[in-house]
Amino acid sequence: MAQIFCITNQKGGVAKTTTAINLAAGLAQMGKRVLLVDLDPQGNASMGSGINKFGLERSVYHVLLGWTGANEVRQATQWGYDVLPSNRDLSGAELELTEVGDRDARLRLKGALQKVEGQYDYVLIDCPPALSLLTVNGLAAADGVVIPMQCEYFAMEGLADLVNTIRVVRRNFNEDLQLIGVLRVMFDTRITLQADVSEQLKQHFGDKVFETIIPRNVRLAEASSFGMPGIVFDKSSRGAEAYVDFSKEMLIWLDKN
Repeated sequence: MAQIFCITNQKGGVAKTTTAINLAAGLAQMGKRVLLVDLDPQGNASMGSGINKFGLERSVYHVLLGWTGANEVRQATQWGYDVLPSNRDLSGAELELTEVGDRDARLRLKGALQKVEGQYDYVLIDCPPALSLLTVNGLAAADGVVIPMQCEYFAMEGLADLVNTIRVVRRNFNEDLQLIGVLRVMFDTRITLQADVSEQLKQHFGDKVFETIIPRNVRLAEASSFGMPGIVFDKSSRGAEAYVDFSKEMLIWLDKN
């Protein structure tokens, strides 16, 4: 069965989707079968993987509401991984799911993935930048959580809220959920503050902080506008090389655990 991971942070603009796309592509390049679930109504993981969110007839929205199966919605990408795509229709799912039983509404994604996870080695869930019902669905379905984080003080406060949410989900919906690690992203070595926060992270979370650091890199942003993972768009860029290193670090962690 696949191992399922949420890529999440309730703060927007922290390279969450960029991380999900490039980790999916990096694992696929290493011969792994990967499904990327776009659980964000913005649909950026879909667009960044070369899928036109505006032309979707069915999306993860239809899967969550039980109108179709994940196997009928997923799309293969030319980068070696599959995507369960999303668009703005998903923004209505939370309201509609509130009409379902409270617990069932939070376990819809888990049930849907159980029908296809045997076909993959890894399932990555790109969650929306909010502690919403959609995010809880992702956490309830996952084995572990990867948190991309900028090394800024306000981000530290948000990290504490997210860690608390993980504890709540573990207690109520998914006792196996664990924090895999914190990934430092958009890192600028010229900024002393970022180095200070990075050190605080390591002191507080210890080995839960990934060794790999993703630098601030314009080529990664450019890649998304072309519908390509950064590690494919410009494999020699510093950002692409860092995400390849991160993919390898994730596999090492998985082998140990």
